[in-house]
Amino acid sequence: MKKSESNLILERNRKYIAGGVVSLNRLIEPMRVFERAQGAYIWDAEGRRYIDYHSAFSPFLLGHCDPDVDSAVVEAIGKNQSLFGAGTTRWEGELSELIVNCVPSAEQVQITNTGTEATYHAVRIARAATGRDGIVIIQGGYNGWHNDVAFNLMDSTERLAQSNPGEERPLFPISAGIPHSVHQHVHVVEFNDLSAVRQVFEKGTIAGIILEPVLQNIGIVKPLTGYLEGLRRLCDEYSVLLIFDEVKTGFRQGLSGYQGMCGVKPDLSTFGKAIANGYPLGVIGGKQEFMRYLYHPDSSKRVLMAGTYNAHPVPVAAAIATLRKLKMYEGKIYTHLKRLGKRIESGLHGVFAEFGRDYSIVRQGSAFIVYFMDHEPVSWLDIANNHDMDFDRAYRAELIKEGIFYFPMPNKHGSISYAHCTSDIDEMIETTAIVLHRLESRLS
Repeated sequence: MKKSESNLILERNRKYIAGGVVSLNRLIEPMRVFERAQGAYIWDAEGRRYIDYHSAFSPFLLGHCDPDVDSAVVEAIGKNQSLFGAGTTRWEGELSELIVNCVPSAEQVQITNTGTEATYHAVRIARAATGRDGIVIIQGGYNGWHNDVAFNLMDSTERLAQSNPGEERPLFPISAGIPHSVHQHVHVVEFNDLSAVRQVFEKGTIAGIILEPVLQNIGIVKPLTGYLEGLRRLCDEYSVLLIFDEVKTGFRQGLSGYQGMCGVKPDLSTFGKAIANGYPLGVIGGKQEFMRYLYHPDSSKRVLMAGTYNAHPVPVAAAIATLRKLKMYEGKIYTHLKRLGKRIESGLHGVFAEFGRDYSIVRQGSAFIVYFMDHEPVSWLDIANNHDMDFDRAYRAELIKEGIFYFPMPNKHGSISYAHCTSDIDEMIETTAIVLHRLESRLS
């Protein structure tokens, strides 16, 4: 049998790329080779079009290849806006000013290439500012791949049973190669569990707590009423830095980030994903009293901020164009996203209500997910104990077969972009009905 173009590409790539893909979380099943994208759509090597609700882990707030953003990039290249590697540029200053004017807690910022780099710097600043080494992270959260945060993602119920609510979780690294000495400084708690946070803070060794204000690595888990406010009070009480990882929630929720919606100001914030509409760029921002550690007059207290490609003119041009467009059409863009988000939530409720299976649809702005459990989850423990992972996996695989690209791993949320239209949403709803009938008939 003649091999498909996708299979030929995959075989060739596997000869030269360790693992076959350049970011191993792209190793999906069913595997796909993608060739191009535009707006709300992506095409594979066989030319098949998909409505994209994955959005490359959600950076494309405006849609793939937004013409205004791409035009700004082409213009920057055409004007020979190269990487100088010394001094400064007007563009990085303009971008920084835009961010500071948008984000309530950002008095100063620094620009990185990725969200992971931004969270790395945030952890270092917290340690420099407090003189302590301990870092608290959230079970099921994802704040990048560096040593201090690479623990406890989607652990099994057997592992979770090793501790109780209100207690710190045992550590489970997600990567080999992390020195065991790092373990003594990392502490893991469940989302929405203030008692566990207080228990860890009482050790007196904690520099900072870093978390997504809405937990979006495991779908969408919202903070319970008073949770973020409670974290702010605990951090003030124990002189611990509160760090919001807004890599996913920032700018997708609104120009002020999720912190602007919830009214809780963190000490430091990190951004990425939507800020440059898919171009590689991250940001760390926060109160000047903490950001000053990046240029502290006492060299022994100074946190190193270096990176040849930081604020490269191409992604900076993309970020400026993205934020300008969001500011100029703020009401139009976010109203459109909210309208489509409500439409998909309502439509999916209508479809799932016809079946006897437990489900819960959770939406935060333009992000959405279906959990196959009878209530909205409050933590990873809740999901692990109640969500039907196998049915979720089968549901996603069937959607992909029908031309709806929804990341084929349980607990990953979908993202709607400004480029999506009503017919795209309706096709997702109609396809879901087809897929559910097919899956239920197999199980009956």
